[in-house]
Amino acid sequence: MSEQTVTPEEDQAPVAPEAPVAPEEAVATAAPAPHPVPEGAPPLPDAPPVMADAAPRPPRRALRAVARWTAAALAFGVLGTGTAFGIASLERTDVPGLATEGDGRWDYPELSLPALPAGSPRPFSPGNPAEIHHADLRELLLPAPAGAKPDKELTGGWISTETFLDAYREQDRRSVAQLLKDAAPRHIAARGWTMPDGTASRIYLVRFNSTAFASRMIDDLNVGSSAGTPLARTDTTDLDPAWGSANDIENLSSFVFTEQAPFGAEHVRQAYTLAGDTVALVVHERPGKREAARIPFQQTLVLQNQLLA
Repeated sequence: MSEQTVTPEEDQAPVAPEAPVAPEEAVATAAPAPHPVPEGAPPLPDAPPVMADAAPRPPRRALRAVARWTAAALAFGVLGTGTAFGIASLERTDVPGLATEGDGRWDYPELSLPALPAGSPRPFSPGNPAEIHHADLRELLLPAPAGAKPDKELTGGWISTETFLDAYREQDRRSVAQLLKDAAPRHIAARGWTMPDGTASRIYLVRFNSTAFASRMIDDLNVGSSAGTPLARTDTTDLDPAWGSANDIENLSSFVFTEQAPFGAEHVRQAYTLAGDTVALVVHERPGKREAARIPFQQTLVLQNQLLA
């Protein structure tokens, strides 16, 4: 509702006399509601005579009082409506007394898909039966959330095979290296960061020459009903029952695991996602005896999967 303004008294035009009332309309229009008159304004001219059988007009003083009270009521009504609209348009956590406790999600920046080379289709479009990601793999990495401290080695660029192998236990790195040699990945990109609570996050994207090679890598790592080749600093890792089919994204296959108690000096959550020609590995690791939080881990995985879909 637009804001109403009040015109100063000296700028108001004189009020014109009311027109005579026709006999047949005298009863119906005997007492029209006047416009509000500011106090101190010149008195209104005498009203023209009305027919004898018309109802008498209320006193002018009473009409002015009614007009003032009506204007006041409308003003309060406008104020009340504006306040209600303002509260309704706020988020629940912005209204004092209605704040709700956060669920632990991290504050990621707004995401957007990178531009594709001219004429290149998206990975799961009808024109791309091979499910190839034509976008720059580094631009498909999820950015770090607010408050994160960037990893000095996993900066969002290309990494070597040796750096990727550091994600696995030392005694298993040779066998994983042989798998990579056989599958011949085209590129590996990675980003990492650490949050204020100590949770370290790492995301690896490995692109192969075809979907067949990416799928073979998942199989050779024995990822499926088990976490497969163990990651560094993990003990017993099983399927995460908190991940449900509602979290899955069409055309992608995710395998989500969490380290079971008792665990060692840190707790690890991990997930592999098969997305066409690309395999993603998402890891959250929290030192101490507390588990890495489930909600930000699932949030990270879902957002990364959306960039790959």
